[in-house]
Amino acid sequence: MELATVIFLFLVGIVFIVKGGDFFVDAASWIAEVSGIPKLIVGATIVSLATTLPEMLVSVMAAAKGSVDMAIGNAVGSVTANIGLIMAISLICMPGIIKRADYLMKSVLMLAASVLIVMSGVSGQMGTAITIAMMVIFFFFLWENVSSAKRSMKASADAAGRRKIQGKQEIAVNLAKFAVGAVGIVWGADLLVDNGSALAAMVGVPERVIGVTIIAVGTSLPELVTTVTAIIKKQSSLSVGNILGANIIDLTLILPLCSLVSGKALPIAATSARYDLPACLLVGCIAVIPAMVFQKFQKWQGILLLCVYAVYLYLTCSAVAA
Repeated sequence: MELATVIFLFLVGIVFIVKGGDFFVDAASWIAEVSGIPKLIVGATIVSLATTLPEMLVSVMAAAKGSVDMAIGNAVGSVTANIGLIMAISLICMPGIIKRADYLMKSVLMLAASVLIVMSGVSGQMGTAITIAMMVIFFFFLWENVSSAKRSMKASADAAGRRKIQGKQEIAVNLAKFAVGAVGIVWGADLLVDNGSALAAMVGVPERVIGVTIIAVGTSLPELVTTVTAIIKKQSSLSVGNILGANIIDLTLILPLCSLVSGKALPIAATSARYDLPACLLVGCIAVIPAMVFQKFQKWQGILLLCVYAVYLYLTCSAVAA
């Protein structure tokens, strides 16, 4: 297959994922609006699950096809891109005061998952014990969000924030968006994995690098779309909640699923343990620890995150060139 064809199909995969993710997020947001669930909870659960579908499908398909480096690189690289690029943009555009209680548990869970993945890098593989610990974090995350949603909805008088459904046509349109979005994401993910692997082989770039750069950013585009929309509508809680939730899902659900699909402990390459995993933990610490201490997200955090992400990309590309 010619290089031009591979690149074209790779780009088509990204377009399918972006548009599919856009439709899926719209449908998920509609579900949230008509249910009256608070925006932070919506961002961390429904929207996060929707926007992480590209990463999930790409990584699981890659693991099933034996491209383990791409599977891990995409999942971890997406977390780093979510924080170092997308959340950084959100913090630069929408710094502000927050309630520590709203973000503390999600921040702790995300950092705990990041520490576990760094420990996996030290041992050279993501074994059974760490996989189980990741799944425990994931299910606790879901339980905590469902509990918070129930408390918030009970506290509000008869779910005052709920929007009424306008008619059967509105239901049909959103169900269609949900279905078309899901199909677009699946097809896009398949094209992205197949042609990403082919591209890596043709140009001599390791699958890990393709995974943590082009594919990671490509599958994070739904989060970027959500963040840009949230910036325009000045909904910072939806944006940050979506990113934190997406990162927890990337680490605690996608990686264990990859291990399950591959049928063995996930081996972690030395270069990934040296660059990708520590970068994931570092950007997470920069993003949430100062915010939890000072109870506000600040513009300097976003600027620092962008700088760290740029250095990480430079080191990753330099390691390949060397």
